[in-house]
Amino acid sequence: MQPTFVLVHGAFANSFSFAPLQAELGLLGHRSVAVDLPGHGFAATYPRAYQAPQDLAALADAPGAIKGVTLADNVAHLIGILERARRNGPVVLVSHSRGGLTATVVANQRPDLIDRIVYVSAWCPVDLDVNAYYAEPEMATVDAAGPASAMVGNPAELGLLRCNFRTADPAVLAAFKAAFLADGTDDEFMVFLNTFQPDENLDAGTPDDRARADTWGRIPKSYIRLTEDTSVPLAMQDRMIREGDALTPDNPFDVRTLTSSHLNWLVDPAPAAQVLAELA
Repeated sequence: MQPTFVLVHGAFANSFSFAPLQAELGLLGHRSVAVDLPGHGFAATYPRAYQAPQDLAALADAPGAIKGVTLADNVAHLIGILERARRNGPVVLVSHSRGGLTATVVANQRPDLIDRIVYVSAWCPVDLDVNAYYAEPEMATVDAAGPASAMVGNPAELGLLRCNFRTADPAVLAAFKAAFLADGTDDEFMVFLNTFQPDENLDAGTPDDRARADTWGRIPKSYIRLTEDTSVPLAMQDRMIREGDALTPDNPFDVRTLTSSHLNWLVDPAPAAQVLAELA
């Protein structure tokens, strides 16, 4: 029986970015479901002040629907989707970037719902929580200054992270492109940037949300490395693979590699679809 691929997006993203990948999977004969985590997709907030001409002062204070959304909310939502998908046969859970955190906690809680878990340059916290990994040497090459300059408002007051992806600042746009899609064209980059939503929740988990050997560790797992990723550098991807293998040496990662930046595997999805089809 063919599995259903359940696709989980990363920070500031949504299900829309998976559409080209889903088309490729469909043409290979596979079912897929792209998830919008709570506060994402059509549940996101796009304040009037975010539109042109922008009012950054108003944008800094405008409320957002994702305020108060927690990792636990993401987990409960994804479990509900997996329960429905599981009625139709096997499930392959695929996560990208920050979506790996939600996928990991779901695998800790409900390994019975997942036949294979796949991380695509995604966070798979094992020895540390995600916040702590950012202080590690493998993340030293990440240049967060440019993208950080596009942050709007006080997260503590807003209760969320807000980023002005519609900035016209050429330096910030160049930093975004370098971080997300350096191997894409300028037009591809601008199209993808306009699929991002301005708000993200604050909850990136705790040490209790790391992978557990007794549950997560029972699931067959794969890691798809993205060699040109500068947001989750290859050194960090490889570290998470090593840590996962050390946690469950009898069930190591099946490792695949794509030549891609953080986002180009979604812009040009045929190679990724082929890898996922092989895993199925």
